[in-house]
Amino acid sequence: MFPAGRCSLHARRGVQVLRVARRDRGAAAIDSTSRRSITTRYVLRSQITTHYTIHPRAQDPRWEGVEMERFADEADVVIVGGGPAGLSAAIRLKQLALAEEREVRVCVVEKASQIGAHTLSGACLEPSALNELLPDWKERGKHRIPVPMLPGLPMNNHGNFIVRLGNLVRWLGEQAEELGVLFHEDGSVKGIATNDVGIAKDGSPKDNFERGMELHAKVTLFGEGCHGHLAKQLYRKFNLRQNCEPQTYAIGLKEVWVVDEKKWRPGRVEHSVGWPLNRNTYGGSFLYHLNEGEPLVALGFVVGLDYSNPYLSPFREFQRWKHHPFVARTLEGGERIGYGARALNEGGVQSLPELTFPGGLLIGCSPGFMNVPKIKGTHTAMKSGMLAAEAVFPRLSEESSTSDSQRSPPPRVPTPPAPPPRLSEESSTSDSEESSTSGTHSSCSSTSGTHSSGLHVPEYAESLKKSWVWKELHAVRNIRPSFHNYFGLYGGMLYTGVFYWMLRGKEPWTLKHCGLDSDQLKLAKDCVAIEYPKPDGKLSFDLLSSVALSGTNHEGDQPPHLTLKDDSVPVNRNLALYDGPEQRFCPAGVYEYVPSESGEGMRLQINAQNCVHCKTCDIKDPSQNINWVVPEGSGGPAYNGM
Repeated sequence: MFPAGRCSLHARRGVQVLRVARRDRGAAAIDSTSRRSITTRYVLRSQITTHYTIHPRAQDPRWEGVEMERFADEADVVIVGGGPAGLSAAIRLKQLALAEEREVRVCVVEKASQIGAHTLSGACLEPSALNELLPDWKERGKHRIPVPMLPGLPMNNHGNFIVRLGNLVRWLGEQAEELGVLFHEDGSVKGIATNDVGIAKDGSPKDNFERGMELHAKVTLFGEGCHGHLAKQLYRKFNLRQNCEPQTYAIGLKEVWVVDEKKWRPGRVEHSVGWPLNRNTYGGSFLYHLNEGEPLVALGFVVGLDYSNPYLSPFREFQRWKHHPFVARTLEGGERIGYGARALNEGGVQSLPELTFPGGLLIGCSPGFMNVPKIKGTHTAMKSGMLAAEAVFPRLSEESSTSDSQRSPPPRVPTPPAPPPRLSEESSTSDSEESSTSGTHSSCSSTSGTHSSGLHVPEYAESLKKSWVWKELHAVRNIRPSFHNYFGLYGGMLYTGVFYWMLRGKEPWTLKHCGLDSDQLKLAKDCVAIEYPKPDGKLSFDLLSSVALSGTNHEGDQPPHLTLKDDSVPVNRNLALYDGPEQRFCPAGVYEYVPSESGEGMRLQINAQNCVHCKTCDIKDPSQNINWVVPEGSGGPAYNGM
């Protein structure tokens, strides 16, 4: 547990004992027999979505008498997300605290079972931010692997490092732990689980139901990664996207192979664009030769989610790409040992939202600092975390020595500026407004009994705009949207060659994107179905055997975390108009249309246990009816250095 919360831990244990005693006396709680009888009388109208964010528990008689009190603990800074940005922020905060001999309580909260288990990236790391954060990192056990140079273009990789990002994140966690950010011995964050646990698949409370805890902080840094569950709510709460372009995304699919040692070239980087995609679909590939003592290669395929053909399957395009002679010659005779997928932010600087609000900041891939033509975002994510820490730290000192009236006023937002958003569940809100997260990934309020409002730190956004991050992203801002022209890929490449290679992004205009990715699909009747070759089991594989390599696992008896706002929409709209695109854009086989029990028509079946947490469905659904929320416990993929 978080060290400042020892009293809270004992209190929680005491409350658990009291709860057991109450159940034994039959007071204030409903026994399991009663609950089961209520379940038979209370039948949800929906047979797909049973999550309490859609079906409020206040209106469900099965929850009558269930103890819903929550307990709270405090930290100076809470960081949501144990990725490169979050851990860089934690390390930098502790470095600053040590330099000034001050104690700053920092808690990192993460939804995976251990640091790095949900992390996936290419990854060819540009080390600029790592050099700034830990100048002696090479002496701490990491080694330099220079890769070939592509002169003059954004994909210049000379002096970069081929890494498996999950391993790098796990290593960063070790550095943070040495500085006083606390984790469990198994590598998971030593924080508090704020999710409710013990909810059955039908939405009813199990006998072991427990309300989660709250962790309050003076400021909360949100570094959830691409299309974060909490960030979506913050965008709405504070209207953070009112002055920017819509974010546009891609899905990246990755595999790790053991190849014939004769074909292994440690440090080699290969990229491609185009095939097997047509000229109007943005995408490309990478193939990196790792140097870890055995002949490993990491390869992947990226498809822009602004594609228009509902019959396109990113997973099957990836499998087909591996049959290209240039790729196949490396893989033939090898063995696939890993698979995963994740969404990527591709909007660039024109799609960045407001980064600060009362009580919190957005860092890393949550707002979207990826350099698209470089296919790199780790270095910019890390730098954003460091800048956030450097902006927050002096405000913590100021806050401890000044009254609330002397704090910076909150920005203009469409809602009352104080208190800041209460992202943890509160007894005063309905379930439809709650947003608890799961495992150790916490959604935290930034108010507590000792400070009445969260800190607003606009200095973070100001320092970011003066940093090399902003300069780098501004220079490449037009490369991704330049793809939207009659010539597609070829027009975009021509634009990049002329305006970036010659002018370095100094053109006096900024191109716009085409709108939300979910709005780009054409009707199925207006498109040609794509016939994909069957997997051969040697280079290409089926979806379910691929998901098995991701180690994905979820508790089976819990409400599906892939929620539908309206259960009728998938069949009545998505299937009727777009031929059910969710069964193709999902890289894990979560969605499938099957015959209904009545034998009349089809129904959508959600295999939530397969979900690899890429969030593509939340992004690409043409009806915007799917809302991805964090599942119970530490469920999800178990990537081993992806």
